[in-house]
Amino acid sequence: MPIGQTSSALNLQNLNSGTISNPTRSIQNVIVHPVVLFNILDHYLRRKDSQERVIGTLLGTRTETEIEVHNCFAVLHSETTEQVAVDQDYHRTVYDLHHKVHPKEIIVGWYSTGSNLNTYSALIQYFYSQETAPHPAVHITLNTGTEEGGEPGVKAFLSSPVGVYPKPENCVFVPIPCELRFNNSERGGLDILTKSLSSTSPSITNALSDIEVLERSVQMVSEMLDRVLSYVRSVIAGEIKGDPAIGRYLLETFAMSTEGLDQGSFARSLQDTLMISYLANLIRSQAEVSTRLQLVTS
Repeated sequence: MPIGQTSSALNLQNLNSGTISNPTRSIQNVIVHPVVLFNILDHYLRRKDSQERVIGTLLGTRTETEIEVHNCFAVLHSETTEQVAVDQDYHRTVYDLHHKVHPKEIIVGWYSTGSNLNTYSALIQYFYSQETAPHPAVHITLNTGTEEGGEPGVKAFLSSPVGVYPKPENCVFVPIPCELRFNNSERGGLDILTKSLSSTSPSITNALSDIEVLERSVQMVSEMLDRVLSYVRSVIAGEIKGDPAIGRYLLETFAMSTEGLDQGSFARSLQDTLMISYLANLIRSQAEVSTRLQLVTS
């Protein structure tokens, strides 16, 4: 359903008049987990050709000074020159289902791709502010690098109303610190994603093939082994003093890597990986067909 219509735009760089009230600055930091970025990028890649950006709901936990975003889901919406419409029923239905599985995660805000903050963004922000009331709603933008002159990156904002009698479409977005938190098992995927976005032609639509990903991963492991080998040789030659902690760590690492190795283990592991990849692609295709059928029936 439409949540508002307007023809003007307002952001931090285009503010001509009006009074800005004190923004809600109780939230001092936003923590984003990598799975959120991957879900947003996946949503962006599956968008319709006519869509310039996609939006969705952010889920996580909050304290008095910090918001931690653990998950998100896509929300159907459309934008024209006259109005913006968000499927609020779909949003609430998906959240109810998610809340049954993750009861500790609540709605903390919304996301969008691109870096354009306009009046439509203010209207959507107003809708999510009602969903998170009495707490402020955080807005996260993910620039995929497809915009002309735009640099890939993640930013977080809070909103503050503008004017003596502020309207929903009149607000200013105030940036707040945003931190990406990940563990060691997620580092490889983030490194590949970062290198892809920071290439000479930064565009998430130019995704790396499986062979390119495997080649970069093998090259990264080879460089790490070269550094370890250089360190060990320097210690043996007496050029540097060995660190017992590093020695124990290397011993445990190589002991773990050699457990269960036998003839044909690599082939079995490769078959398992290919099967998981096949099942993931199959589930993804079924989900996309289901989404398109839902759009047709609605």
